Amino acid sequence: MNFFVVICLCIGFLFFLGGTVGIIRMPDFYTRLHPAGKLDTLGLFAMVSGLAAYNLHHFSLSTLLLSVKMMLIVFFVLHSIPTATQAIVDAGMRAGLSPFTRKKTSQLQGTGEE
Repeated sequence: MNFFVVICLCIGFLFFLGGTVGIIRMPDFYTRLHPAGKLDTLGLFAMVSGLAAYNLHHFSLSTLLLSVKMMLIVFFVLHSIPTATQAIVDAGMRAGLSPFTRKKTSQLQGTGEE
């Protein structure tokens, strides 16, 4: 049981770490939302699943109910984060934020900028 819990927590940590690096490395508002929405959701799922399994190590009715509550929290977060991300993107579009576009190299060579 402890091995499964450690694996789940490590996987969750890696997803959170990947989301953090993705948020830092992405060039604009819209592309930063992708790692924030996807990887943080998967990291939360892995970590809370591991904690719920660890909680069942000493099985009783109260620990079972607590683990069920943990998984219900994960269920609701899994369904609310995509909706919240879509609402944030919609707010960005309404505010006039334009998506990132890479300048072509031929345009840069003609202006003398490099």
